[in-house]
Amino acid sequence: MRLWKRRRPGQAMTETVLLFPLFMFFLFAFAKVYALLILVQKVEIASYYAARRWQLESHRNINYMGDDRALERDIEHNALAYVGYGGPHQTFLGLAPTCGGSGAGLSINRTQVWQQVTLTVCTGQVNLPFYKSAGFKFETTKYVPNRDRPIAFILPGLQQ
Repeated sequence: MRLWKRRRPGQAMTETVLLFPLFMFFLFAFAKVYALLILVQKVEIASYYAARRWQLESHRNINYMGDDRALERDIEHNALAYVGYGGPHQTFLGLAPTCGGSGAGLSINRTQVWQQVTLTVCTGQVNLPFYKSAGFKFETTKYVPNRDRPIAFILPGLQQ
C-alpha cells in the first residue's frame, strides 16, 4: 500500500508557482497599510510630546523668545526622529521632507492664551500601475495653555 498517491503529477508545484507571488503581493500590501496605521499613532504621540515639552520649557516673557528657537529645533528633531525621519523606517514608510509646497516639521503659533503646536508629516508619492497618489499629509495640532497650573485665587481682603 502506498502512503502517498499522486493523482495529478506537478499540481502542487504549479499552484505554488502561481499563487506564491500573489500571496507575497498581498502580504506586502497589508504590511504597508499596517505601517501607515502605526505612523498615524506615532504622529499623535510625537505631537503630544512636542506640545507638552513646549508648554513646560518655553519662555512666557517676550524678551526670551529668541532663546526658544533652539528649543523649537530640538523638539522638532526629536519628534520627527520618533516618527521615523532619518532612520531605517523612512524608506519603508515613504516619508518625504516636503508635501504640496509645505515641509514636514513643527510650527508654533503663539497667542495670548493658547499656543498652537502643529506637527506635519509627509509621505511620498505612490506610483503603481493600478493606484497613483500624490502622497499623504498628516498634520496634528495641539492647543497648549500658557500656564501649566492655574494661579491660586486669593481674596484681596484676606492677604496677610
